[in-house]
Amino acid sequence: MEINNNQLLRFTTAGSVDDGKSTLIGRLLYDSKSIFEDQLESVSATSAKKGHDGVDLALFTDGLKDEREQGITIDVAYRYFTTPKRKFIIADTPGHIQYTRNMVTGASTANAAVILIDARHGVIEQTKRHSFIASLLNIPHLIVCINKMDLVDYSEDKFNDIIARFEEFSSKLLMKDLRFIPISALDGDNVVNRSNNMEWYQGGTLLNILETIHISSDINKIDARFPVQTVLRPQSEEHRDYRGYAGRVASGIYRVGDEVAVLPSGFTSKIKSINAGENEVEEAYAPMSISMALEDDIDVSRGDMIVRKNNQPEPTQEFDVMLCWLNDEAARPRAKYTIMHTSNEQRAMIQEVIYKIDINTYDRIIDEKELNMNDISRVKIRCTRPLMTDSYRDNRNTGSVILIDEMTNETVAAGMIV
Repeated sequence: MEINNNQLLRFTTAGSVDDGKSTLIGRLLYDSKSIFEDQLESVSATSAKKGHDGVDLALFTDGLKDEREQGITIDVAYRYFTTPKRKFIIADTPGHIQYTRNMVTGASTANAAVILIDARHGVIEQTKRHSFIASLLNIPHLIVCINKMDLVDYSEDKFNDIIARFEEFSSKLLMKDLRFIPISALDGDNVVNRSNNMEWYQGGTLLNILETIHISSDINKIDARFPVQTVLRPQSEEHRDYRGYAGRVASGIYRVGDEVAVLPSGFTSKIKSINAGENEVEEAYAPMSISMALEDDIDVSRGDMIVRKNNQPEPTQEFDVMLCWLNDEAARPRAKYTIMHTSNEQRAMIQEVIYKIDINTYDRIIDEKELNMNDISRVKIRCTRPLMTDSYRDNRNTGSVILIDEMTNETVAAGMIV
């Protein structure tokens, strides 16, 4: 299979506190030669100060001072590294129950989730919660790393037992691609290099799977959605009459000559030209940033959406959303918020809390109606004007919204349209 060298893979890591996430990422960076010399010197000095024999790999990722002192991760930390086959962005998210919102933030754009399980403890509540969030956020690929295999004598039976327990509860969740790897992050077994201690495992290493996982088909190529961010009128000698609509293709493919409709007005036209940067191209697809010119002079502005004439999203003012509350202050009943959907901005109100989810048991809590920080719930939202929405399962870009408090301008919630 041919891998695109410039292809970017975003993945998130999750696990309980002390499962070894930071050590795993440190090992991944260290063994793939992705660490700068000054970083290595700084971390080596800190490790020596703490009395460690070798380099404490976890320190490569625990950037905040509080984290280094406590030895835990308390915020979403982004790390970047490149191998000859791919570019990577890692979102290292906290394991604590009170940081559910951080995992939602870190995982919202991820192609893959790496969930760590301590081989000694097996599947615990945190594992179920993180798997549920990964499923809720429709992350296409889930890689379960069973860590600290060195502490259970590299037991194949223990590995198979954890797989069986994981599959038992994950059968209720929607997971497209699920893989299991036995690893020791501390010793480097099956992270970048194959382990000599687990000959019974015939699968790839973690890095090998991350480099070869097929992500091109993760993007929706069927439903063409182009939210307009701005209108370009250069007024230069060269482009005196040019009127282009700029933005990022959310999904689907657009070609010059395609018949399109502009929503919410419903006016139709054909694509006259497509520009990607300085170059004129014949087609554009997600996630390219482009400007598009139409054959007819239609009134198009920021917040409108250019779609295929025969494949249109549903304009709707009222819809159900799976909402994660991100703010310290509870949601105010029937308060007005600004809702952001692609490039469209409207006023909206949470009409009703239908149920909350206990993310440890997946049970629905019907009688609790207050939304507090880290709560995940199904709510009914009503907007002042229609939004062009798809379901989040079909399209992660046009199926997601955020709510902003009009008084403080803080992002208070992130939602997935049901």
